[in-house]
Order: sequence, then C-alpha cells, then structure tokens
Amino acid sequence: MSDTDSFINEVSEEVRNDQLFGYVKKYGWIAIALILVLVGGAAYSEWTKAQDRAAAQAAGDALIEALANDDVAERATALAAVTTDGPAEAVTGLLTAAAQQSSGDLVAAKATLDALAASDVIPQAYRDVATFKSATIAIEGEDPAARRQMLQSLATPGMPYRLLALEQIAMMDVAAGDTDAAANGLRAILEDAAVSRGLRDRAQTLMVALGEEIEPAAAV
Repeated sequence: MSDTDSFINEVSEEVRNDQLFGYVKKYGWIAIALILVLVGGAAYSEWTKAQDRAAAQAAGDALIEALANDDVAERATALAAVTTDGPAEAVTGLLTAAAQQSSGDLVAAKATLDALAASDVIPQAYRDVATFKSATIAIEGEDPAARRQMLQSLATPGMPYRLLALEQIAMMDVAAGDTDAAANGLRAILEDAAVSRGLRDRAQTLMVALGEEIEPAAAV
C-alpha cells in the first residue's frame, strides 16, 4: 500500500506541476505586466520629483539673482521673467509688483496684482493680498469706483484685511470730501476688537484731523 500511495502522490504532484505550468504559461504575462507597471511607476515618480526639485532650485536661484539687482527697474524686469507656479508664483508676483511700483510703473504693478487676484491656481490668501495691494494703487484717469468696489469686497466681516480695507475706504472718502462717511468708517475701525495698535493710532490721528471727537472707550 505504501508503494501505491507513493506512486499516487508522485502522479498527483506531476499533475499539479503541469497545471501550475499551464497557468503560468497562460497568465504569466499579466504578472510580468504588473511588475513592469509598478517598477515603471516608481521610476516615473522619482523622475518627476527630481524634475520638480530642479525646477524649484532654478526658480529660487533666479529669484535671488533678480532681488540682488540694485536697479529697481531692472529688478522688476528680472522678477517678471522668473517662471514659477502655485504659492511660489504668488510670492514672485507680489515681489514683481512691489518692484514695479517702486520704479514708478504703477500700471504694470496694478496689472501684475490684478492677474494674481484673478488666478484660480494660487491660494486664496495670496489672492486677497493682491486684491488689497491693487486697490491701494491709484492710477491717473482710473475710475475710483472700481477701487472702492475692490476694497468693499475685502471690508466684509470675516475677511482678513477688513480693517485695512476700511481704512483705505475712509481715506478715499476724505479725498472725495465726504468727511461724515470717513468718520463713520474710522469709528468702525476703532470699535473693532481686532484692531492693531498701529491702525488704531492712524485712525485716531485721522479722526482728530477731521475735527471728530474720539470716544473714551475707543482711546488707548
């Protein structure tokens, strides 16, 4: 019986081997394809990371070189030529606009900021900064209503630059001769618990210049 059992086991083992070989022959290409996909995907991922690192390094070097330029107009031109994306694009754009504004090219600065504010690929926080800075730039011949509208969009409750936007609106009211509206805006700033000391001081100074009384509770 033991020889018979051994023979049966050997035959069964050969049958299993033949079946396994058949499966491998029939479906082995799938396993090979999966291995190639996994290895290729890992290689592509590493290549992409290396490309991203190289691009970031190149952009950083270009920014440093541009910022090292002593001539503000040339600095603005160099910054505008730097190609970045995401948050780096926003930072580069803000630096470019600042250089353009410093060089006296307000039209270019405003255009740079407006492009950032309208972008849907950079974080909202940077877009808000760009909107605020653009609204503070007054270009000759520009309709003040457009600037006011931009500032009012930032002066709504909950917006991060609400108080600064209110200050700018009050200054526009002063320039337009509407001192009552300016005073009301300044009071709103002074009554806000989140007002910074510097902004409070500026608002109080402007209130005094307008001949308005400052409420004792608002004074520090």
